[in-house]
Amino acid sequence: MLSTSLSERRLRFAGICLATGLLIEALCLIWATPIAFIIFVAIGGLLIFIGLVVYLYSQAGTAVVPD
Repeated sequence: MLSTSLSERRLRFAGICLATGLLIEALCLIWATPIAFIIFVAIGGLLIFIGLVVYLYSQAGTAVVPD
């Protein structure tokens, strides 16, 4: 199995959350019912928010070691 660092796993998780959130929001735009808007905002928006927060946290948490 390939060895991955913690930052790579965080970035992968953030990417999966963002892609899933965008897919849910795209499907909700096709499905035009009142419940679709709630799913659009609640689930799709939440996944995108989680993906952005995890991405920013993984970028800010990376230690830069000067040479």
